[in-house]
Amino acid sequence: MYDGRFSVQFHAEKSSLVYIAFYSQERNCAEAAAKTSEERSKTADMVNNTAGQVITCKAAVAWGPGQPLVMEEILVDPPQKMEVRMKVLFTSICHTDLSAWKGENESQRAYPRIFGHEASGIVECVGEGVTDLKEGDHVVPIFNGECGECEYCRCERTNMCRDYGVNPMKKAMVADGRCRFRTKETGEPIFHFLNTSTFSEFTVVESACVVKVDPSFPLEKMAMLSCGVSTGVGAAWNTADVKAGSTVAIFGLGSVGLAVAAGARARGASKIIGVDINPAKFVKAQALGITDCINPKELETASHKEIKRLTGGGGVDYSFECTGDLAVLREAFLSAHLGWGLTVLLGIHPGPKMLPLHPMELFNGQQITGSVFGGFKGKTHIPRFAEDCMRGAVNLEEFISHELPFEKINEAFQLLQGGESLRCLMHL
Repeated sequence: MYDGRFSVQFHAEKSSLVYIAFYSQERNCAEAAAKTSEERSKTADMVNNTAGQVITCKAAVAWGPGQPLVMEEILVDPPQKMEVRMKVLFTSICHTDLSAWKGENESQRAYPRIFGHEASGIVECVGEGVTDLKEGDHVVPIFNGECGECEYCRCERTNMCRDYGVNPMKKAMVADGRCRFRTKETGEPIFHFLNTSTFSEFTVVESACVVKVDPSFPLEKMAMLSCGVSTGVGAAWNTADVKAGSTVAIFGLGSVGLAVAAGARARGASKIIGVDINPAKFVKAQALGITDCINPKELETASHKEIKRLTGGGGVDYSFECTGDLAVLREAFLSAHLGWGLTVLLGIHPGPKMLPLHPMELFNGQQITGSVFGGFKGKTHIPRFAEDCMRGAVNLEEFISHELPFEKINEAFQLLQGGESLRCLMHL
């Protein structure tokens, strides 16, 4: 489990880069602090005018699977007990949003709904009982919450939370089972998504799912910590605990896969093999730490066999599956070294099919495990992880490939669906 220390094990020859990155990030923080002063002023005025009241704002509402999101005015109710209402300043789209928007898992469909779970913003007001957050705080919403009181939160071996953990079936708030979003015209409830619903200018989130960050940190970068970067880097640091000099294979080079690469590079992995059917991703992948790129479509053999060839015949110490494809998961498992290889499952698998493994294969010493939110306990670890990033552990800006105004959210969805973007940051 993440201990909050600067969890980077750079080689000696990279020390000068860390030095440069540290001071570069410090400069960026100072610039961000100046940049957000106006936002804080506006937020102070906003709090005085809207705290405890129903707010009318714009949101991108989904009315059916695969239908273009509709930008419309909605009503956002005040936060209730142990809830926070926040002004969303930046949000982006993850593949989980894409899958939910398509309605790939029919049992999880619910409309109308506000998707989105990767964002950053400022607390507008808090509900009864909230003591760790206040109006004006800079925050990041998280889909996998931490109440700090349940048996899971008290256990160091897991980052699950009994009441506020990730739950794609959840559609309303825990306090009263009701939605905080309503349509402006009829007052019809609009369902929540993954504890966050960030495709709205304002959202209401349980306080267990809101993390306070240093106000000097640039909020546009902090949005990356809500899901993708934390999930990938955490999988390398917490779940796998990648060791210096080890070998790694990553299947799927989207944001999560490249975050795994960044985490493995920071830990000093000697070889990081990236596997993807889109060769356009390889340039960015190499910039983030990938040492060898494999396109399965160009191979005459299976990917795991090519990986074993690249690693001297044995396979990798750690493999990460980031695609949500069972055939790819099997390739990842087979690429792990006999005797000790670990496969970490990160991809979302919406279908009903089971693991493509025979129980006897596990007697060869390979292991397989899943990772949610990179093993980070959100409220405990993310503030310190943010500090690590600002000191040069991970360059968050590298994951922002596009920026668009919030009104062009459907265009942002198309960029991700077409494999053209890592993260498209939308400004609200």
